[in-house]
Amino acid sequence: MKTLILGGGIGGHVTANLLRKKLSKEHEVLLVDKKTQYEFSPSFLWATMGWRKPSQITRNLSALEKKGIKYVNGEVSNIDPSTKTVKTSAGEFNYDYLVVALGAELAPYAIPEMSGVAHHFYELEASMKLKDAVAGFSGGAVAIGVSSTPFKCPAAPYEAALLLDYHFRKRGIRDKVSFQFFTPEPQPMPVAGPRIGNMIRQMLEMRGISYHPNFKLATVNGAKRELSFEKGEKIGYDLLVAVPPHRVPNVVKDAGLTDGAPYVPVDKWSLKTKYDNVYAIGDVALVKLFDGMALPKAGVFAHAQAKVVAHNIAADIEGGEKVKFDGKGNCFIETGFGKAGFADGEFYAEPRAVNIKKPSISRIWHWEKIWFEKYWLWRWF
Repeated sequence: MKTLILGGGIGGHVTANLLRKKLSKEHEVLLVDKKTQYEFSPSFLWATMGWRKPSQITRNLSALEKKGIKYVNGEVSNIDPSTKTVKTSAGEFNYDYLVVALGAELAPYAIPEMSGVAHHFYELEASMKLKDAVAGFSGGAVAIGVSSTPFKCPAAPYEAALLLDYHFRKRGIRDKVSFQFFTPEPQPMPVAGPRIGNMIRQMLEMRGISYHPNFKLATVNGAKRELSFEKGEKIGYDLLVAVPPHRVPNVVKDAGLTDGAPYVPVDKWSLKTKYDNVYAIGDVALVKLFDGMALPKAGVFAHAQAKVVAHNIAADIEGGEKVKFDGKGNCFIETGFGKAGFADGEFYAEPRAVNIKKPSISRIWHWEKIWFEKYWLWRWF
């Protein structure tokens, strides 16, 4: 049997590792990714702050080979569930089981003039460009926020604002910097509920960061350095940091996997798509919650879903009981000053249960995240 995994991010990587451990050697595990190295996205903001070098948070995907996982460096161009084949720039492959973990693509081009003007931190290269822009910034208006939803890691833009505030305070220029945070959301992290949203909003406002909910970005005027929003509001900027629009990869849509939805609908328990033996996990998947909202796009869920899918494919092939994805997840919320918060939740619960651990903001959680980064990279490479 051959399991083909598309995408070498958190979800794809964990799936490949666990399947190789669970399956006997005659069963093939093959991972395809267009990149040659894995980039640890939870540390991208640390790279922006200058706390990490790229070499510290990247690993070569070719290291998978020593574990008995076949790695193919290629870009996926066609997925055909009817023939169980996938075409890539490195050749065509068949499969018995397919795991789609291609993530969500960034689409700054969806907003006029956003490309090349707005900085972001959702790719390592972009994070390093933002680092340089921040280092050269001596004062003025910072516009930071969310262009559209959904987007990866719901806490990230709020962390970015708090970390930039901390950075400018350390440099002694905070009094020369104004912050305007914009988002189309009615509150921060709405899926987490009003209590968590209000706590994060208070964090921003206590640090002098103006918060503008229900501001949906329409256009970026690079010449005038001005943002325009759908209801006519405008915000000027000297430094623009904006989460770009996200899109499902076209190759996934063309394969019929989305079925007209913005992402790939899956069974909430098994992560199965409408096709036999085809799974979708992580940011590319659409998991509907009891109230119609969607499970957030975050690495913690991709990791947990990978464990479920790997276990169940192995159970299919070699026998054993199957397990279910439980919708539980957590995240760190970096606040600067060597501190962080930690939130965890049961997203399948009715009503949803999301809490910030006590102490809500502490050096302990910052050190926990440092440990998590080092452990994750050691464990999976």
